[in-house]
Amino acid sequence: MNIPPETYIRVAAADLQDFCARLGRAAGLAESRADLLAGLLTANDLRGVVSHGTRQLATYARLFRDGQLNPRPEVETVKQTPTSLLVDGDGGLGYFPAYDGTLQIIDKAEESGVAVLVTRNHGHFGAAGLYSRLTLSHDLLCFVTSGHQLHLDSSDPVYAAAGGSPMSFSAPTAEEPPLVLDFGAMHDLYTESTRELLADVAPGLVHRSIGMGMVCQSWGGLLAGVPIDPARAVRQWPGANQGSMVIAMRIDLFTDPAAFKAEMDEYARTVRALTPVPGSSGSYLPGGIEATKEAAYRADGIPIGDEHRQLLQGVAAEFGVAVPW
Repeated sequence: MNIPPETYIRVAAADLQDFCARLGRAAGLAESRADLLAGLLTANDLRGVVSHGTRQLATYARLFRDGQLNPRPEVETVKQTPTSLLVDGDGGLGYFPAYDGTLQIIDKAEESGVAVLVTRNHGHFGAAGLYSRLTLSHDLLCFVTSGHQLHLDSSDPVYAAAGGSPMSFSAPTAEEPPLVLDFGAMHDLYTESTRELLADVAPGLVHRSIGMGMVCQSWGGLLAGVPIDPARAVRQWPGANQGSMVIAMRIDLFTDPAAFKAEMDEYARTVRALTPVPGSSGSYLPGGIEATKEAAYRADGIPIGDEHRQLLQGVAAEFGVAVPW
């Protein structure tokens, strides 16, 4: 989980986004791509999703510099039908084909009812919720996942077969914060001691997590041309080892969108009245706590913890970019 830092400085969202855009350009991105990436990463920090926010830019900038990823990709539509789209990321970050492709399948879904995007040949695409949020204003439901290159050995535990396991689901509301479930199915099972504890007390939960991770890997990875055997992978850019999938569908295929969103509002209000999970600040639909943080952080500034600040200061020094604090 993304826990707010105990010690931090506050940085205005606009200042942080401007810094990230300047750093992206210094690392080789075109201005429009640097601006897009900076906006997406800062939006995650605003929601408290710091694991997939601006701290990631320290990794991305070095991957560009070291020739692992293409800083100037030519994103290309490889194949499409009225209801599907296959987009090649040309060895760059996954944000660009996933973002561009999601905008295109929104149009396709509005026309045909349902549309599916698969992206291939790219690096990390960030938080899956970035793309499921794009469909909310179009009266669409959405599912997003991604898979990456595995390096499985017979001595590995079965957990390794589930990969990185990102998933997101979204549903719009009328007045309440929208439902946006954005998670990694395996993230609580990466550490061996944690795995052993959870497998002992909640084996069903562990098996479900592994199963969901395998869905991510097969739908978001294998379908995108990421082979199980890394020896069969042919890549110009070594870091371009991921794929993704986005599915969007119109609500009016099944019910009136306005009525559905009104029910979602009532659902959100009803959930807020329920007793929260111990240790939680309240009860929300998925995405509700992020909406609360975003409102506060926009007003007061984004809390940047010590480690986060040091990461950005280090990469800023390497690329000769001034930090905003």
